[in-house]
Formats: sequence, structure tokens, C-alpha cells
Amino acid sequence: MTVVRIVYAGMLDLRTDEAYYWTWSKELQLCFLDHPPMIAWFIRLGTTLFGDTNLGVRFAGIVAMGATQVLLGDIVRRVTHNTGAVILAVMLPEAALYYGLLMAKVAPDIAAIPFALAMIWALVLMAESDDGRWWLAAGLFGGLALLSKFTVVMLLPAVAAFLLVPAWRTRWLLSPYPWCGALIALIVFSPALIWNAQHDWASFRFQFVRATAPHDFSWATLGDYIGLQLGQVGFVLFPVTLTALTLTAWRGYRSREPVAILLSTAVLLPFLYFLRKSLTLRIGDTWPMFMWPIGFAAVAINIVKLQEDGAPAWFIRSTMRWARIAVVSGIAMVVLIFLYYVAAPWNFLGRTDPIGAEAGYQQVAARVEQELQKNGASWIGTSDYRTYAMMRWFFRGRVPVVQINERARFMGFRDPGMDLIAGHPGLYVVREPDNTGLLLAGTTAHREPLGTVERSWRGRVMDSYALGKLTGWTPELSPPPDSPLYQWRWLAGDLDGTPRA
Repeated sequence: MTVVRIVYAGMLDLRTDEAYYWTWSKELQLCFLDHPPMIAWFIRLGTTLFGDTNLGVRFAGIVAMGATQVLLGDIVRRVTHNTGAVILAVMLPEAALYYGLLMAKVAPDIAAIPFALAMIWALVLMAESDDGRWWLAAGLFGGLALLSKFTVVMLLPAVAAFLLVPAWRTRWLLSPYPWCGALIALIVFSPALIWNAQHDWASFRFQFVRATAPHDFSWATLGDYIGLQLGQVGFVLFPVTLTALTLTAWRGYRSREPVAILLSTAVLLPFLYFLRKSLTLRIGDTWPMFMWPIGFAAVAINIVKLQEDGAPAWFIRSTMRWARIAVVSGIAMVVLIFLYYVAAPWNFLGRTDPIGAEAGYQQVAARVEQELQKNGASWIGTSDYRTYAMMRWFFRGRVPVVQINERARFMGFRDPGMDLIAGHPGLYVVREPDNTGLLLAGTTAHREPLGTVERSWRGRVMDSYALGKLTGWTPELSPPPDSPLYQWRWLAGDLDGTPRA
């Protein structure tokens, strides 16, 4: 399965968000508007080893998957001392599409997942050994997880329950170790705090607006959320995991057993929060992914605990049978989807295909290259971060690329090459639905239309782009915060979760 992920990572073109994160890796930033910096550092590691290639960008995700499995196996080994349960724990993420295949796709979650799980692992070791120094390790990994993705903060209630519900609460509340662990987490997370303090808390405001923007009730967004969990965790594995977590929570809170409380709360509370939010908001496909590996540990542990607790034999057999079905059916599905994307010639899902919808940018880049040479343009301007990222990826620094709006995304970024931009004509690349001209209406820019280019995948047109020659204007890289070319805002009707100017 690791070979499958390596092949997938090397063969498939980068998606737009992956290219966007790759642009971050070229900057020395403490944080970014959208996310903390860990994903940029992960990509920088991979491209240092393998260059600016698909595998180089995605390499850290493959390593993160291996680290996740090692941590899962050791958590289950320490709790159960059962080899079969350890094997099951290691196999379960292979049976979930997001982990078995899509951990090879770059996102902040691939950094958050192993660090969050490492924090849980450190707390399990603390419970096993009764050695308070493991609180310090938990703080270190928790800080690294927060430095990967802000949503990991939703694990804090589980840590609090682990500390306060068991009988040991008075002893640990009076001990310096948990408090020192919290201080270590804060220190590790400090790069994001420092950057935000310097930039008017931009990242926190950005995420807060995403979480609190008003939306109308929608059954569709609820269905999307449940459907995503069934698709990315598994049609069998998802209900199996929820069932195991429910039993683990019942067992843990009834007997005040620390590890059971930790595992169940770390998943069920974020799951219920996202479930509630999904009534009015589309939940991003990766948002809940940091928590499910913790649930996989609960699945493996639950089977052993049922046997130790003397559960009815038929119930134990049924639980084991469904776990096996989840592994076999899940891995088969992962392999089939892998073959569909790397070997099949068909497009079954049309423009809704999640990979195909972001493929074909090399066609746009090739046409842009032709127009640059034909019209004597020396830079590329775009109006959305996706096109910006893909143009930067394909041109690899040979031509300056500037997103002329949403400049808040690029706070602290290096000069893209103003000596090639100021006073020189540029080539404007804009998606057809956004080709209204409103962005340039308040500038001195003159745009000469140069036609359109289509982006297609397996015979299906996915998008069209208008090209134009820009003259008489130099984009402002650092416009004032009240400028329409600086600001971002959340549109209540924007169901794909994308902030737009």
C-alpha cells in the first residue's frame, strides 16, 4: 500500500491547493493567512530531497502515513498487549480512502494527523507508566499539531476530560507536569502567535469568520458531511468506528478509565461539533480527518475489551466480523480508486470528479506560454489563488506570477520580480465565470482580449479561461487594508468554503 501511495503521488498532477501550499514552501514565514506553517515546512523537506516534483511535494504525506501507523500500533499494543489487535489497528487506516490513498495528497492535515496522534500516544504512555514527564512530550506534540492546523484545538476537551474525570485529577492538578506541558505547547505554537500579532491576528480572524459566518439550514450540507465521512473513512469502517467509540465512551466514563475517556472524547466531540455545523455550513472534506485515526485505535482496543469484560460471544463475533469486512472492503475500494485514476481512461463523474475537476492546467500553461512570447508580456496576472498557484507551479520562477486581488494571502511574501513587472505588459489569466472586468475597473489597466483556453480531463472540458494583455498598470503588491484588492471576505452563499474578494 505504501508503493501504491508513492505511485499515486508521482503520477498524478498536483491539485490547486497542493500547488498553493508549495508556493508557501518557497517563503520563510512563521504563519500564513489560511493555515499555520507546518505544511510548508513538510513540503520544503520533500522538495529538498526530491526537487520540485510531484513526489517531492507529496513525500512528507507518505512519511506521515507510516508514522501514523507506527503510533497507532504502539497505542493499541500498550493498551491491549494483543498482537491481533495491533495488526487490525495498523490495517484500518489502509482501509480508509483518505489515509490509504489520499495521505499522498498534500494538505495541512497530513502534518496534523501524526502530531495529534503522537500527543494521544504520549498521554497513553503517561497513563501506562504513571510518569508525569510524558505530559511534557504531550505538550510538545500538541504544539506541533496546532502548528499544523488550528482545528486540532478541538482535542483539548479530550485532554481536559483525561485529566479531570479519572480519580487521579487532584494529584495531576497539583503536579507541575501538566502545566509545564501546556506551556511547552504554547511555546511551540508561538510562531503562529507572533506572526498573527504582527498582522492584526489575520489567521485567527480568517478562521473565525469561516466558523461563524451565518448560513441557512440545509439538508444538503448535512448530507454532504455524512457522505464525506462514508466516502473517506469507509462505508463499513465509518459506522464500525462510531460504534466502537460509543462503547468506549460508555466504558470509559462509567468506570472513569483514562485511556477510554481520552480516545472516545477526542473523536466523538469533534464529530458532533462538525455534525451540528453541517446543518448550516458545508464541512470541508479534510476538516475532520485529524481525528479518525484515534477512532481506529478505539476499534481495535474495543474488541479486546469486549472479551475481557465478558460480553456475549455472539456480539464479540459480530464485532470482529464487521471489523474484518471493513478492512477487506476498504482496501479493495482504495485499490480500485487508485487504478481508476492512474490507469483507467474513463471519466465517470464528469465535471464533479474531485481529481479531474482540478486537472488539465498544463493546457492553460502551454497557451499562456505561447501568448507571453507572442505579445512580449513579461509577467502573469491572475484573479484567484488556484490559477495563481498553478501558474507558479508550471512556470517555476521563469516568469513572475501575481494574484492581483486578495493580497492579504501574501503578507510577508518575497518580491516576485517587480523589475520584470513595473512598466512592462503582462498577461492576464482569469476563469470565464470571473471575467467581469470589475477587478480592473478601478485601475489604470488596459486589457486587450486574446481569446480563451479550455482545461479538460479525459475528454471533458472542466473550465475555460480568458486571456488578455495588460498594459498601463503595475499591480500593487501591498495595497492598504481597505483596498478591494487586499481584502477577503466570507460569502454566506459560497458553499465550497472559499473566501473570495
